[in-house]
Amino acid sequence: MPMRPLSRLLLASLTTLALIAGACANQQKTDGSSSGGTGGPSATSTIEDVPNEPTPGADGTAATPAPEFKPYEAAEGFTIGMPMEPQVARRQIPLGANTVNTAAFTVRTEDNTVYSVSTADYPERLVASRPPEALLNEGKDGLVKEVQGTLKEESDITLDGYPGKAYSVSSPVHGEVKARNFLVGPRLYTLLVIYNPNHPNTTAEPFLASLKLVNPPPAITTVTPDAGTGADAGTIEGADAGTATDAGTVAPRRRKK
Repeated sequence: MPMRPLSRLLLASLTTLALIAGACANQQKTDGSSSGGTGGPSATSTIEDVPNEPTPGADGTAATPAPEFKPYEAAEGFTIGMPMEPQVARRQIPLGANTVNTAAFTVRTEDNTVYSVSTADYPERLVASRPPEALLNEGKDGLVKEVQGTLKEESDITLDGYPGKAYSVSSPVHGEVKARNFLVGPRLYTLLVIYNPNHPNTTAEPFLASLKLVNPPPAITTVTPDAGTGADAGTIEGADAGTATDAGTVAPRRRKK
């Protein structure tokens, strides 16, 4: 059975999250070596290695001061506050006859806090086939599953009028996660901060609120199924519960003579 487009969108989002995890792992290396890619020949990716800043102490007992954030301008058309130059991982993911371009910008600080923003550019037709809430929820659920965590809280938000979702996750494997998703045209932004719950964190919210869009595209209008026609631009894999039977029209009743 072919994979539904919505499932493909989720797969691409999870692949982007995997890029973030890979970037964090590579950033921990100090010898500059790199391992082979795991995406196979069907996907292409690039990773820009950025050297770590020196570690202040060997015992790790001293409190690490909060990092100073500076604006980072990405070629993808946004700026965001980063404590240092991020490691960048870009990948092209096949999606049927199309390609999803993904990018992840990640920093791991001295106290092992991870700051990351990722983008995934989807085909406009697929984005138009589902309401924004569905795509945002899929992104949220995918992240919760990826970090093996439990959703603690969530709320609907906006960025320059674009729909978004803010939420926090508790993970026994990775720690506390604060995240935001935004759907900007055909692009899904995922911002997250991962930190140790035993250490106070005062920088997560400022980081998540620092995203600035540069010349963003217009929002994509969700295709509304037309109950009066057999063709539906929002149909997925030929299944359309709204057009098989038209509940909005009633056949005229014949008058008895």
